Amino acid sequence: MDPIADMLVRIKNAQAARKKTVSFGHSKIKWEIAKIIEQSGYIGETARKGRRNKKIIEVALLYDTSKNPCISGIRRVSSPVRKIYRGFREIFAPRNGFGIAVYSTPKGLLTDRQARKEKIGGEVLFEIW
Repeated sequence: MDPIADMLVRIKNAQAARKKTVSFGHSKIKWEIAKIIEQSGYIGETARKGRRNKKIIEVALLYDTSKNPCISGIRRVSSPVRKIYRGFREIFAPRNGFGIAVYSTPKGLLTDRQARKEKIGGEVLFEIW
C-alpha cells in the first residue's frame, strides 16, 4: 500500500461526495503534505486529533461559491515502486502554472516554486490542480 496515494484519494473522493471534512491516519510526511496543500489554498484548516497510536489528521475541505471542489485533480507521480526524480532545471509548474507539484528534497518537502527558488531538485511526489 502507498499511504500518500491513499491520503490523496481520500481527499479527492471526499470532495467529490461534497463532505465538509476528511480524516486519515497520522504520519509526519502526511502532516507535512497536508500543511503544504493548506498553504497553497486547496484545502482548509488541518488539525491533529487523538494521541499516541490513535492519531489522525482531520482536514476541512474547501468549495467555491457554486459548491464545486477547489481541487479538480490530483496525480501521484512517484510511487514506492517507481521513483521519479527531477533536477531543479527540469522542474516546471503543472497545468501551465494553475497547479502545484510537491517535491521531496534534502531540505524537506517543497512546492515546485520553492524548489526552483532554492535551486534544488528531488523526488516528485504528486501534482495537484
